[in-house]
Amino acid sequence: MTATAVRGTRAFRVYLEMIKVEHSIFALPFALIGMMWGTRYELHTAWPGWRTFLLIVVAMVSCRSAAMAYNRIADRDIDAINPRTKMRAIPAGMLQLRQVNLFFYGSCAIFFGACALLNPLALGLSPIALGVTLFYSVTKRFTPLCHFVLGLSLGIAPSAAWIASTGKLALPIIPITLAVACWTAGFDIIYALQDDEFDRDHGLKSLPQTLGRPKALMVSRISHLCAIAFLGAGGIMVHAGPIWFVGVVFAAGLLGYEQSLVSPDDLSKVNMAFFTLNGFVSLGMFVFALADQLFRS
Repeated sequence: MTATAVRGTRAFRVYLEMIKVEHSIFALPFALIGMMWGTRYELHTAWPGWRTFLLIVVAMVSCRSAAMAYNRIADRDIDAINPRTKMRAIPAGMLQLRQVNLFFYGSCAIFFGACALLNPLALGLSPIALGVTLFYSVTKRFTPLCHFVLGLSLGIAPSAAWIASTGKLALPIIPITLAVACWTAGFDIIYALQDDEFDRDHGLKSLPQTLGRPKALMVSRISHLCAIAFLGAGGIMVHAGPIWFVGVVFAAGLLGYEQSLVSPDDLSKVNMAFFTLNGFVSLGMFVFALADQLFRS
């Protein structure tokens, strides 16, 4: 099959599906929290200006797009034999490998360009940030801790936005980076439950494949407990107001509900646990953080 079957607006939709653009909802709100907290902490205002805001959004989306495209390139042979993923763009023939490569390199160029326009530290650290997000795609081949590498790739978003908006990195944003890393690892372990047998049969690593479903779910739950603790610690370190801590309780409730939806013997609600509830966690924390900033102004 070739990619000539998709053109125009349909091809655009295929690219958006390939990079799961809707999943940007997971990391981007936490990046904006890092932006607000950074400018408040360093510059005594929660708003860095439209130029910085837009460049942060462009950098975030382009970095994540590059990472997702690379994941599809690296996993194309695996995706082709996995019943859950065989209809992805490359194995299904909707996009040719060269097209996805061009998309990948274009996304990288946009990311580096946005970082260059932000500040010297953002540009200097940009290869590390991109490297971490790309590295995740190969970790499942040799370590069951791949979920935590994915967590780190999303977790650096608030620290990166802090750097982008202030030109420096400070200790108070680190707990939020750790919170996002633990939160992401926790929900990725849940998502990986769907592929534990496939991973075992094809030599791929994941915690469900290595530990079994019950123990992997326990690690997921511990990760989410750590995420809540780090969200609280981050609020304390930046002197957040009470609205932020109401948000932490809100997130704890959602993550508790998410964990209740999945059991080792029942994966029927994995998609709701993975996407819907985590979207509410991310957007909800941003809304609480924004409200906290507005009431402090």
